[in-house]
Amino acid sequence: MQKGKIGVTTDNIFPVIKKFLYSDHEIFLRELVSNAIDASQKIKTLSSVGEFKGELGELNVKVTIDKDKGTLTVSDNGIGMTAEDIDKYINQIAFSGAEEFINKYKDNANAIIGHFGLGFYSAFMVSKKVEIRTLSYKESSKAVSWTCDGSPEFEMTEIEKDSRGTDIILYIDDENKDFLEQSKIDGLLKKYCKFLPVPVISGKVQEWKDGKYVDTDKDNIINATAPLWTKKPADLTDKDYIDFYHELMPGQEDPLFWIHLNVDFPFTLTGILYFPKIHSNFDINRNKIQLYCNQVFVTDSVEGVVPEFLTLLQGVIDSPDIPLNVSRSYLQSDGNVKKISSHITKKVASRLEDISKNSPKEFEEKWNDIKVFIEYGMLTNEKFCESALKFALLENTDNKFYKIEDYKKLIEGNQTDKEGNIVLLYSTDKDAQYSYINAATNKGYDVLYMNGQLDPHIVGLLESKIEKSRLVRVDSDTIDNLIKKEDNKEANISTLERNISTTLFKSQIPAIEKSEFIVAFQALTPSDSPILITQNEFMRRMKEMSAMQPGMNFYGELPDSYNLTLNTEHPIVKKVITNANDAIGNEINPLEAELEEVNKDIAKLNDLKKDNKELGDDDKKKLTDAESKAEEIRNKEKDIISKYADNQATVKQLVDIALLGNGLLKGEALNNFLKRSIELL
Repeated sequence: MQKGKIGVTTDNIFPVIKKFLYSDHEIFLRELVSNAIDASQKIKTLSSVGEFKGELGELNVKVTIDKDKGTLTVSDNGIGMTAEDIDKYINQIAFSGAEEFINKYKDNANAIIGHFGLGFYSAFMVSKKVEIRTLSYKESSKAVSWTCDGSPEFEMTEIEKDSRGTDIILYIDDENKDFLEQSKIDGLLKKYCKFLPVPVISGKVQEWKDGKYVDTDKDNIINATAPLWTKKPADLTDKDYIDFYHELMPGQEDPLFWIHLNVDFPFTLTGILYFPKIHSNFDINRNKIQLYCNQVFVTDSVEGVVPEFLTLLQGVIDSPDIPLNVSRSYLQSDGNVKKISSHITKKVASRLEDISKNSPKEFEEKWNDIKVFIEYGMLTNEKFCESALKFALLENTDNKFYKIEDYKKLIEGNQTDKEGNIVLLYSTDKDAQYSYINAATNKGYDVLYMNGQLDPHIVGLLESKIEKSRLVRVDSDTIDNLIKKEDNKEANISTLERNISTTLFKSQIPAIEKSEFIVAFQALTPSDSPILITQNEFMRRMKEMSAMQPGMNFYGELPDSYNLTLNTEHPIVKKVITNANDAIGNEINPLEAELEEVNKDIAKLNDLKKDNKELGDDDKKKLTDAESKAEEIRNKEKDIISKYADNQATVKQLVDIALLGNGLLKGEALNNFLKRSIELL
C-alpha cells in the first residue's frame, strides 16, 4: 500500500473546488465520461498502429448507479492506468498556491477546472470519497486502487481486476443525492453525451409491464456514435438532414435550407446549420446552435464562434480547434475563433449564393422565410453584406423578385430623376397605400414592397450600396415630386387665393393627436386626385428607426408631419377656390392690404435690431403694437374664412376623403364623414 499527499502547495484544494465550482456541479459527469471516451479512443489508436496487440473487445462506457451503496460509477475498457500513471496524472496538480489561486479564479468557477486540467477532480464537487480502480493495457501491469476522501491524503494499493480499463467510483455526498436518480443521470448524459463516438450505456432499456416500467436485459445506449455531421455530404440524402434536424429540434417544422460544414485546413470544423422556418418577425429564437468539441457537448451560447446574425440559425458545430476554458465550457476570444467565425460567414454566404443561382425559383419561394436572416446579416456584418448584395432579393408590389443589380437595370431608364439619381419607390402597406402605388404604376414606375421588421434599416443600407440612388416611400410626396423629371409647373393661383385656401382647408382638418398638417399647392394633371396627403420621407424614416433603435427617442416624440397638397388643376379644387374668392374675397382683400402695411412696419423695426442694437422704449412699444395688430388681422381673416368653410360640405368632404385614404380618419370625424356622404347623395 502507498500512502501520500497529492502534490499541491495548499491543503485547501478540495474546499476550494467544492466552494467555487458548486454552481456548475453537474459538469462532473461530462468530465468523467469524456475522460472515459478518451481512454477508449486511445486504446483503439494504439491497436491501429500495432502498439497494442491484444483483443480490443467491444469498447463502451458504462454509467452505473447503486442506490444502496450511494455510488455512481463511470467505467470504461480503454487503456487503463498503472500506478505510475496515477502518480503522474492524478497525484500531481501543479499550481502556485492557495492565495493566488483563489484570488485569480474566485469569480470564474469553470476556469479552475479548465485552467489546471482538473476534469477528474470535478468529481469531488458531489462526492465525499472517490475511488479509482484501474488496470493498464500494458503487459504485466498490476491493477491499482486509488482512494481519496476529499483531503490531500490518498491511498493506493494493488488489487485484483479481471479486465483492462478504469472504474471511477463516486461516493455521492448527502447534498447531492439527486445524482443517484436514474432519470437525472440519463438527462445529463443526453444533454452532454448524446453524440459521443463510443457507446455510453446508462442502465437498461425499460418496458411497460404490469402497470409500471421495468428493466429489460437490453443495455440503454444513450448516444448516437456517428452523428450526421461526421459523415460526408455526398453520402447523405435530404431525408437524412431533415430527420437529424427533428432529432435536434423536436416539434419544429421542416427546415428551409441547411449548410454542411466540413473543413480540415487551416483548422478542423464540422457541423450542420439549418435555416428554420419563421412564421413572423417575432418568432425568432437564439441559442439554438449547439457547440461540440470532438462530439462532446460544450454549450449552446455560441457568441464569438458564430457571427451574431447567424445565431438565428439552428444546428451543431464541432471543432477541436476552438480554445476552451471551463473544462470545455467557455470560449476564449482569440484569433483562431475569429478565423472560424469568418469561415462560417463565408460558407453560409456561398451556400446561399449557390442556391440563388442553381435553384432561383426555390430561392424566391423561400425568400420571405429567410429574409430576416439575410437582412440582419447585411446590417451587422460587412463581409456578409458584400456577398449578400449579389443574391439578396427585392420584391415588388406585383410579387415579382429581382436581384439588386437586375432591379437597378430594370428601372434606371424610367426612374432616374433630373439629377441623375435612380429612385427606388417602395410601399410598406399595399392596401393602405394603394392609391399612391396606382399613381406610380400609371406613370410606368415600379414599386417595391418593403414591409419587413428590418426594412426601415435596409432602406438606408441600399442607398449607401447602390451608387447614385434614393429610396422613397411611395406616399411621401406627389408622384411628380418623387421622381422629378423637370421643374414643377407653378400653381396658377393668386396670393389672395392661396391665403384663403390655406385657411379654408386647414380649418376643416379634424384634431388628430400628435399630427401636424401643412397645406401646399401643386399643379398636377386634372385626372390626378384633388387632394393628396403625404408624409416627409426623412422625418418618417427617423421616427420608424427611433422605435427600433435606442438613442433616437427625440424623433419618436415629435408629431407626425403631413403635407396636404391641393391639386390646383383639378376641376373641383378650382371651383372651391374660385367660389371662396368670390364669396369672401372682398372681405379678405382689404385685411390682406392692411396686414401687408403692418408687416412692412414690423420689418423696418426689426431692421433696427440688426447688429445687436437695442431698440429704444418707443420703438419697442411700436414693435409690440404692430405685432399685436398683425395677429389681430390674421385672427379676423381666420374667423371669416372658417365661418365660410363651416358651411362648405365639399371642402369637408375633400379633406375627409384624403384623410380616409391614409387611415387618418377615425372616431367622431369618421362618423361625421359617413353622415355627410349620405346627405350629399
